[in-house]
Amino acid sequence: MMMRKRLWLLLLLIPLAELYGFIWVSHWIGAGKTILLIILTTLIGAAMMQFEGRKVIADAKNEMNRGQMPGRKMLDGLCVFFGGSLLLIPGFLTDIIGFTLVFPLTRALYRRFLLKWLEKKMKNGSITFRRF
Repeated sequence: MMMRKRLWLLLLLIPLAELYGFIWVSHWIGAGKTILLIILTTLIGAAMMQFEGRKVIADAKNEMNRGQMPGRKMLDGLCVFFGGSLLLIPGFLTDIIGFTLVFPLTRALYRRFLLKWLEKKMKNGSITFRRF
């Protein structure tokens, strides 16, 4: 129940923050340049997502071919996917978070957080893995 309230709060606050960002940047550089900037960040983000996504998939395949489990690469793939999805949403806040998820140097911060979260969930039994 608490998780749903947090989700609804996020769904309300993120668009408000994005709207505030649009207005602030529009006053600063003008409306036309703001729209151009949003389009440009979306295009750059899509290209980065495609490049980094292919790189992560290739690295994961190489690890599997060597007989290793590509756990870190799987988390990288999740970060690239979610980061790319955020980059496709118009807005500055989502673009900042999306770029940091897609960019390899900052992706490590998210990966560390995800690993700790997954460990916690697995220890208390909230997440179980099944083999088919």
